[in-house]
Amino acid sequence: MVNAIPHFVSGVTGHPFQSPFATPPGEGLSSATVNVLWGALNIVFAYLLLCRVGTYELRRTGHVLVAGAGALLMAVMLAHAFGRFYGGL
Repeated sequence: MVNAIPHFVSGVTGHPFQSPFATPPGEGLSSATVNVLWGALNIVFAYLLLCRVGTYELRRTGHVLVAGAGALLMAVMLAHAFGRFYGGL
C-alpha cells in the first residue's frame, strides 16, 4: 500500500522513478508510465491482501493498528532506501 504512493505520484506527475523494471533493478529510473502501472498494481495487491485474505475490518481498532504499524514500518524502510538517491538519509 505504501509502496504504491511514490510510484503512482511520480508517474502521474510525469517524473521517472526507480522501479524493479529499471536497469539496474531498483536503482535505475523507469518511465512515468511504468511507474503509474507499477503503483496501480501495488494498490491492487494491497487491496487483495487487506480485503480478500483473512478478515480485515476497518471498524476494528486492532486491525487498523496492525495495518497502520505495517504501513509505517514500510514507509520508514522506503524512506531509507530512496533517501540514498535523493540525499534524505
